[in-house]
Amino acid sequence: MTEVPPDMSAQDAIVEGADDEVFHPQIGIETQFIKDLSFENPVGPNATEIITQTPEVNVEVSTNARPLEGDKYEVAIMIRGEAKTKEATVFIVELTYAGVLTVSNAPQDAIGPILLIEGARLLFPFARNIVADVSRDGGFPPLLINPIDFSQLYRDQHLAEGSTNGVVAD
Repeated sequence: MTEVPPDMSAQDAIVEGADDEVFHPQIGIETQFIKDLSFENPVGPNATEIITQTPEVNVEVSTNARPLEGDKYEVAIMIRGEAKTKEATVFIVELTYAGVLTVSNAPQDAIGPILLIEGARLLFPFARNIVADVSRDGGFPPLLINPIDFSQLYRDQHLAEGSTNGVVAD
């Protein structure tokens, strides 16, 4: 049995001869910001009578990440929401919300999933709030986006594209 030095926990100890390294990835947000924001209200002053018709709302979400310098990466969430009735498009909101995140103590092949799943999950509440505020300020009920399974989005969007980790090189 391998002895664990008193200043190390058993969880942090690496057993001699073990093939797998133990990683404890760390993710941090350096900054976050709106990269692009657009709101269109094509019905204009007729909005109050049109919103009584309960429009069909479609929301699309995608993510991407790109390396910056060192262990810093830009993670972006793109949200497009469109409300339509049978007669007209009621509103369109498009938001690209990004953050500069740092990742340390992670194997290279895990950085993409860490950024696009956990990083996006950390940024999402802020992006969701912006979409709700903009649609409300545009004269409509707030567009409240349901929680997103970023693990499934990662599998659907990035693994389906054949990308190994989803991080786009500069």
